[in-house]
Amino acid sequence: IGDDLLRESSPDFGPKIEALIVYNSNPVAVAPDSGRVVQGFQREDLFTVVLEHFQTDTADYADFVLPATTQLEHWDIHTSYGHTDVLLNRPAIAPVGQARTNTDIFRALAARMGFDDPCFADDDLTLCRTAFGKAVDFERLLEQGFATLAVPEAPFANGGFATPSGRCEFHSARLVAQGQDGLPDHVPNFETPGSSAHYPLAMISPPARNFLNSTFVNVQSLRDIEGEPLLEIHADDAAPRGIQSGQMVRVFNDRGEYRCRASVSRRARPGVVNGLGIWWRKLGVDGTNVNQVTSQKITDMGHGPVFYDCLVEVAGVPEGA
Repeated sequence: IGDDLLRESSPDFGPKIEALIVYNSNPVAVAPDSGRVVQGFQREDLFTVVLEHFQTDTADYADFVLPATTQLEHWDIHTSYGHTDVLLNRPAIAPVGQARTNTDIFRALAARMGFDDPCFADDDLTLCRTAFGKAVDFERLLEQGFATLAVPEAPFANGGFATPSGRCEFHSARLVAQGQDGLPDHVPNFETPGSSAHYPLAMISPPARNFLNSTFVNVQSLRDIEGEPLLEIHADDAAPRGIQSGQMVRVFNDRGEYRCRASVSRRARPGVVNGLGIWWRKLGVDGTNVNQVTSQKITDMGHGPVFYDCLVEVAGVPEGA
């Protein structure tokens, strides 16, 4: 998002981004290469609306912050990681104050912009009712709050994979047709450990134990438990750099740098540092966080972020600097 917010209009990219609505996300904190993300959000000609519960890093750059409903105030449908039940989120209270659901705001925008497709007339309960269609008994969902999907315990016991042959394919003709290797293979990192004399350490950025990405960072009690932004580094990497536990360090590469406290720990492997995240930038030492150094590159097939493909160097910060 950082590069895209800074692009001009072009045939390849399309029109320049001039307006942005952010909901269910905090991109200034969670998106990679956050220095570029901030540059994009700082544009004077970018009109930004953020739908939020809290004054997040992203909300700080909004022209308007609109109060969003919490999970207690709106209808929704949930699936899960660990079972095959569909869950109904029934509002416990009416929206407080001027809070509105995201979908209500989108319906109002659609009406103002002249879109009259039938879907824009669907209220939230209707959206819940149609989310799974006939695959779920919605009356049962209303009655007991959950309904079990009719899927087998072992879905592929007799084959039936979503492939042309219906089998689990070790060689994929469809990948070959896309110009990809038809066989599973190793794809090297963009930033291969050992490839840079300037940035010899690989950095991963797992979530801090008391946060969920950047969610709950607003909760003072959880911040108190977590303490402060931390970098875990193995003793074999700390010693030659003169780094000790509790010392302030700089973590940097060509994309930027951030400062945090070091913890010399066996939790970090030699050659790898763990930048625990994701603290809100405004709560960081220099108003930055771990994503100051992560990359905007994406994976070859899924087009997902490569947060853990990141080379850095770490240096101690002199006391008082």
